[in-house]
Amino acid sequence: MHYKKSYTIQEAKQKLEAYCSYQDRCHFEVVQKLKQMNMIPSAVEQIVAQLISDEFLNETRFSKSFARGKFRIKKWGKIRIENELKIRQISQYNIRLALREIDEHEYLTTLDDLIKKRKAQISETHPLKVKKKIADYLFYRGWESHLVFDKINQLKL
Repeated sequence: MHYKKSYTIQEAKQKLEAYCSYQDRCHFEVVQKLKQMNMIPSAVEQIVAQLISDEFLNETRFSKSFARGKFRIKKWGKIRIENELKIRQISQYNIRLALREIDEHEYLTTLDDLIKKRKAQISETHPLKVKKKIADYLFYRGWESHLVFDKINQLKL
């Protein structure tokens, strides 16, 4: 038989403090983690409240760092970032704040860079097929269609 380890509230709280210190987390991730640890709902509420009051858990801080990181490191567009935040049950208010973290000039420059990089990877020669492949790549990464189409229509192929 395999028994799951049980935790006291104090042990679970310490474990979650380490979890939140390593990387910003959202409430949803913390609650999931506590459920995996077999904590009862009242203990989950108590631990989450304590993590918030001790500043280990801050949804606004999480949202902002998530948006900056996914944009700078993974080169995601705003649509993908927004959708990923929604999956994590982040409020519309915090999503708006998070998206403001992305500098507009840097955003458009990154889009240009992604288009150049993707264009260089495509061996296709038919101009419409090249444009479609670039567009599909950018849509998958969550870039807004009006920006993608504007940029692709300016491409010289």
